[in-house]
Amino acid sequence: MFTFFTALFRALTRTERLIIAGATVVLVLSLSILGILLFHAITVEVPAPSPLYTEGMVGQPIAVNPILADTNDVDRALVRLTFASVSDLSESVKPSPDDKTWDIILKPNLTWSDGKPLTSDDIIFTINSLQDPDSHSPLAVNWQGVIANRISEREVEFTLRTPYVFFADNLKELYPIPEHIWGSVPVANFGLSNFNLAPVGDGPYAYLSYEKKENGFITAYHLTTDPSYSGSKPLINDFTMRFYQSQADLIDAFNAHEIDGFGGLDPKNSGAITLSNALLEKDMPVYYAVFFNKNTPGLDDQNVIQAMLLAVNKQQIIDSVFSGKASIVNGPVLPSMEGFDASSTPADIFAPDKANALLDKAGWAPNDSGVRADKTTTLEFSLTVPQVPSLVDTANILQEEMKAIGIKLDINIVQPNDLANDIIKTRNYQMILYGNVLKQSPDLFAFWHSSEKFYPGLNLALYGNKQVDSLLEDIRQNPDQTKRDQDLSKVQQLITDDEPAIFLYSPKYLYVAPMHFGGFDTSSIAYPADRFSSVSSWYLKTTRVFTK
Repeated sequence: MFTFFTALFRALTRTERLIIAGATVVLVLSLSILGILLFHAITVEVPAPSPLYTEGMVGQPIAVNPILADTNDVDRALVRLTFASVSDLSESVKPSPDDKTWDIILKPNLTWSDGKPLTSDDIIFTINSLQDPDSHSPLAVNWQGVIANRISEREVEFTLRTPYVFFADNLKELYPIPEHIWGSVPVANFGLSNFNLAPVGDGPYAYLSYEKKENGFITAYHLTTDPSYSGSKPLINDFTMRFYQSQADLIDAFNAHEIDGFGGLDPKNSGAITLSNALLEKDMPVYYAVFFNKNTPGLDDQNVIQAMLLAVNKQQIIDSVFSGKASIVNGPVLPSMEGFDASSTPADIFAPDKANALLDKAGWAPNDSGVRADKTTTLEFSLTVPQVPSLVDTANILQEEMKAIGIKLDINIVQPNDLANDIIKTRNYQMILYGNVLKQSPDLFAFWHSSEKFYPGLNLALYGNKQVDSLLEDIRQNPDQTKRDQDLSKVQQLITDDEPAIFLYSPKYLYVAPMHFGGFDTSSIAYPADRFSSVSSWYLKTTRVFTK
């Protein structure tokens, strides 16, 4: 048979042979393409398990302990990877009709990463520990007056001093610690314990080891999937966090393939990334503003405040400082939040000519130095700013914008820890550039209620309005969302009318990932560490499986 076809092929002309060869190639290609199309028609692409993901961060772990970690981004991140929240651990969360008592039932058969049982006793121990003044826990303010009662091994009842309809948010942010580990450590010594760097948790990943240099600088943290985790098992088996001293070092590490990704990219540094990457964005319910201490001479004049508001070009700041990766904010509630009312938020107006005219009319005339003054007061103010590059850049622009209307700003740059521990605690500032981290729920109490004017409250404008106080109290206690939204609209209107701050912007959170990276949830996050809320879904490669 073969001889027959050989003879037949030789009998063909050269043209006929070319035609047959071309037809054969077309047939093979057609069958191949048909096979590929058929394969894709009967299969779906799904994430595939991966052995390792390495992320980079600027900073150092200090206490990977949920009740101590809230002031350090690195600690927060590692806590999110190695611990689970009460909300995640719960089978059910039920409030009483008056929202004063909340009952939770834990999932069955929960264990810690060392195999020991996780029970309601661990929840109660955690709350008692963070409420202890000796712990100095930054979470204590959210748990004042809350009593946790053991109902059974899996059930806990929380009794609140007053009704709080947003208590579920507290449960989402409470990450229990194991009593069998920490129960023997005096609360005052929690910060000294070695368990802070070798955590026993209950999250998607379990601690393996860490590396450090001779000088004590921790260079890497190694984690592996926790088989006892009550949620979905991560697709990436091992997770390593590497630590660097600056974002420049972080970018160099990414370009050199030392890490797979990193978060918190300063948009100004995006040009330094030479490796192909996927730039992922998240909105954050945080805004930055200049808060006024109106007890300062000059800032007690509403004409001066209004002039300063008119002198600020927010879009210019966003374009210059964030390369456009931020949103303008004009009030105390962000558009992404429940209950936001655009009609109660003033429009953004940049009008330095009007600002100058307003100050002229109010009797603030330029002196020999070009700074406006009246008979007793010169419009020269100190603006306190954390040592954060984007905020320092913002302050420098504000300084120039205020100079254009005859107001002098002296910029006082302070290390973030010193700012929190000294200046904010004592409210020792005239003006302060700072950020308010909100939640998706419309609870503005800590930022604008008059009872929060002083530490540990977060009312940095020292703002007081009895009508706002009453509305904020009602919003916290009213289960009727329609009524809450109406009250929140009034709050927005009243606060913006009183002009206690220059609301500026809400930056986006930028995450640099490899091109083949997937599973990253791009919904809004409150803190950078919340990027790990979807870590179990992260993947680096895919495969195809047959559909049923």
